[in-house]
Amino acid sequence: MKTSTISKSCRVLARLLDYPGAALRAALPELYAVLSEEGALSPARLAEMKALMATLQQGDAYAVEARYVESFDRGRATSLHMFEHVHGDSRERGPALIDLQQTYQAGGMYFEASELPDYLPVVLEFASTQPPATAREFLAEMAHILNAIHSGLIKRDNPYAAALGAVLELAGERPQAVQISVDEPLDEAWQEPPAFDGCSSKGQGKPGTPQPIHIFRKSPNQPSGVRP
Repeated sequence: MKTSTISKSCRVLARLLDYPGAALRAALPELYAVLSEEGALSPARLAEMKALMATLQQGDAYAVEARYVESFDRGRATSLHMFEHVHGDSRERGPALIDLQQTYQAGGMYFEASELPDYLPVVLEFASTQPPATAREFLAEMAHILNAIHSGLIKRDNPYAAALGAVLELAGERPQAVQISVDEPLDEAWQEPPAFDGCSSKGQGKPGTPQPIHIFRKSPNQPSGVRP
């Protein structure tokens, strides 16, 4: 029977979704024992987690680490930085990160880490410090993002999909399929424009290309050079 307590399971999933170094792989049997003992996951989900841990533990260390990077660091569709899926690189992401950090502080967790506060393992660490109902509600607010990541991993037949499915289950949510857009290749996403070839790789013209001119009427009290 499932327990209402999810604190230890949140902490285990935070570890599993972090970089799979040697220390993490050595701790996998203990982590599985904690998941099993707390009983917050269904038997079917627990079996999926056992399979994921076996994959991490038995695989070649280099291949396991390379797969993690390929899974989460090679495109926005499966990024573990939650606000990447909502705000991307827009200016709205900064205030959203500040709001999340303030949520942590209000909940008694003072964030001092190398990762951004929207990194899913950090989100799970915070959830682990909260009462079960609060933790579930907090994670459920991000269910649409968790479903997007889960769908992206399922599409790639990636074993880490089990971990995202487990997070959704802790949130009291059922995984739902989400339409995933194709990621732009990294080489194109990070491509710099050639010198003197416009100010951006997207949306800017080259020198000599006709540019639209916008004329604005200046109000009587407006200083020159200021656009209404």
